Amino acid sequence: MRVLLAEDDELLGAGLKAGLQQQGFQVDWVRDGVAAQRELLTGAYQASVLDLGLPRQDGMQCLAAVRRQKITTPVLILTARDGVPDRIAGLDAGADDYLVKPVDLMELAARLRALVRRAHGVAEPMLEAGALRMDPASRQVWLDERMVELSLREYEILQIFMLNAGRVLTRVQIEQHLYQWGTEVSSNTVEVHIYNLRKKLRPDVIETLRGVGYMLPQQIRADAGSIKKGTA
Repeated sequence: MRVLLAEDDELLGAGLKAGLQQQGFQVDWVRDGVAAQRELLTGAYQASVLDLGLPRQDGMQCLAAVRRQKITTPVLILTARDGVPDRIAGLDAGADDYLVKPVDLMELAARLRALVRRAHGVAEPMLEAGALRMDPASRQVWLDERMVELSLREYEILQIFMLNAGRVLTRVQIEQHLYQWGTEVSSNTVEVHIYNLRKKLRPDVIETLRGVGYMLPQQIRADAGSIKKGTA
């Protein structure tokens, strides 16, 4: 999952970025409200962690501006402002969750996963598409009740597909959700990972719509004999 972190404290920001990356998130870090608003308006993020006391533009102003533009990216406010009126104001301005500093990184990661699930209409902690299941907390994948070993990048791509099961995704959309700033992406990187996923799962798990993109069906049929396990 690609996450935007807006935090002006250098020490805290570095710690949050490193901690979230250890939890499997791709993190882009900005240090002021203007930059946060600019990045959120791209729609390239699956969630955001937003401090309120940002320079150049307050986090609350940033949030209000983003919501006025109909950007629905889940936003978790992370701030030292712990008063009930502050929490009410943040949630009423369009925030999806509110945490007070200092924060436990495990809790922050869990809340972000929950926000992303809800944003995609998924209430259960386990992502399922018929015979294909994924546990975002443990980063484990099963097909027909057998665990399938995936590389980190393969897992991330599969997670994007499972959160958007039944929807067509273009290569550009996949790259936007997958890669941080400054990451060089070769033209066939996504295609190579999808090829590997098909080998480790089954060819029918990810469909190709020529000239359009790729799609993971909402219901993957059960076929235990055709599972292909690979080593990440």
